[in-house]
Amino acid sequence: MVESWAVESWAVESWAVESWAVEDGGAVSASSQAVLKSLRARVGRGLLETWLTSSAGRSSAFVTNTERAMVTLLSEDGDPGEHAADPGAEGTSTGFVLSTGQHDEYPDRDTVPIGEALRLVEHIVDTGSWPAGVHGVLDR
Repeated sequence: MVESWAVESWAVESWAVESWAVEDGGAVSASSQAVLKSLRARVGRGLLETWLTSSAGRSSAFVTNTERAMVTLLSEDGDPGEHAADPGAEGTSTGFVLSTGQHDEYPDRDTVPIGEALRLVEHIVDTGSWPAGVHGVLDR
């Protein structure tokens, strides 16, 4: 069974001291603004899947078709994690091209508009958690 959730508020957790890096060959931790700049540049070059890793062993995936994106947050290697959702969205979107060349299609309710996705990634990098008010699905 898939469990959905909505974040009302987050308590400050130990994630506050975690740093994040874009998995692109360079393991340099980056500010949220540097991460967003990297995401935009990668999408502009047609690299639609980006993984971020944290100093605490967590990871986040950003997969887009340039209009919508799936944003995930995983606690550790092998964790199915959780992803942001848009519960009122209808239909499906194609064009999510993974780094392996696989072309994915997702229900729109399992993705968010790209502007919202960038806001979510920025918040995760800054705080280690989802922002208040975001809807999501637990994939565990």
